[in-house]
Order: sequence, then structure tokens, then C-alpha cells
Amino acid sequence: MLSWLIHIIVDSLVLLAAASVFPKVELRGYRTALIVALLIGILSFFLSWILTFILNIATLGIFYFLGLGFVTRVLAYAVIIEIADKFSRDFKTHGFAPSLWLAIILAIVGAIVDAIIL
Repeated sequence: MLSWLIHIIVDSLVLLAAASVFPKVELRGYRTALIVALLIGILSFFLSWILTFILNIATLGIFYFLGLGFVTRVLAYAVIIEIADKFSRDFKTHGFAPSLWLAIILAIVGAIVDAIIL
């Protein structure tokens, strides 16, 4: 539970930093970043495995069998970010590319946080 809370806080900080760096990502304040990070976490919990499964089928499992399963996970995470964009008025990504970059950055930072916590 504590690690999940840490991930939400770190993800909200990453979202704030990304919104200030990427011109196609709009985010209004830390409160919105915290809500969006929580929304992404909840959506990821419920939808990530379904989206990853669908992407593995769509790619015929090539990424999975080559040991590149993280590619499908990042793509699933980008779709989840797009869904979170639709649920929030104060968070917008203009196009799929910014969502993909956010997913990559969140995955890298999340892996670093996991390595530090464990």
C-alpha cells in the first residue's frame, strides 16, 4: 500500500514536470496532477492486463517472445493515459505521441522507484 502511494506521488510529480516540458501536455496544478496520477493508477490496475493481452494478440506475441514485453506494457500505459485524458477536464494530451512519451517516462521513473523501494 505504501509503495502504491509513493508511486502516485512520484507519478504526479512526473506529470507536473512533463507538463512544463512538453507543449502538447496541459495540466492545471498539483492537485490535478495528483488526481490524474490516482486515476491512471486505478485505470492501470483494472485495464493494464486486458490491454497488454490484446496488444500481445495483435502483435502475435512477437514482443513477448523476444523478451520485449515492456513495449506492449508501455503502449497499454499510453492508452490508459489517453483514457485518463478523456476523464479529466484539467489534463489534456494533444495526440498519442505525448501520451506515449509520458508512458515511457512514467515507466522509467516507476522502475527506478521500484528499485529504490525494494
